[in-house]
Amino acid sequence: MKLIVATLIAASLAMTAFSSSAQEHAKPAQTQAAQADLAKGEASFAAVCAACHAPDGNSMIPVNPKLAQQHPEYLLKQLDEFKSGKRANAIMTGMAAVLSEADAKNVAYWLASKKSQPGAAADKTSVLLGERIYRGGLADRQIPACAGCHGPSGSGIPSQYPRLSGQHAEYAVAQLTAFRDGVRLNSLQMTQVAAKLNDREIKAVADYVAGLH
Repeated sequence: MKLIVATLIAASLAMTAFSSSAQEHAKPAQTQAAQADLAKGEASFAAVCAACHAPDGNSMIPVNPKLAQQHPEYLLKQLDEFKSGKRANAIMTGMAAVLSEADAKNVAYWLASKKSQPGAAADKTSVLLGERIYRGGLADRQIPACAGCHGPSGSGIPSQYPRLSGQHAEYAVAQLTAFRDGVRLNSLQMTQVAAKLNDREIKAVADYVAGLH
């Protein structure tokens, strides 16, 4: 009983922190968006990114992430880290290299303006486990709830945590596995969380996120 109460309290505190942080970052994001050229962003995206991520950022290829409605601050961070080599991916390193700082900003804010298309869980048998981990974590193994950072609906927090709602399960599995196995190294927090998840739990969370909205 004490463990359940502690988990509920932690989840409640996380939701409060999520709400406050989201409000704090809303105004800076609006200011940056006003400085971006969305028309140029659309043109750059069509020339460099659309082949893999679809013309509107809603990738139809499960191994390529949906980018529509993603937080621009997160997209800019990832593009910068692909370019610098902090995040390793042979294809994306080349793609990011051709984008100037202004190009990247325009693309990121254009993508943020596009509506993300909802997804669906691929494996209904694992959804309950995925929901349990996403919403409440696993207290006995000190695994925090994903919702504490990414929000109950998977909307994330601008400049801090990415939007996950509707993301392809295959892509989410690949990234969680890369964090766990030390292949992706650009988020210490995610490395520490993923290190505690086994393959079944990773797949369950990814399936749940795919249908989250």
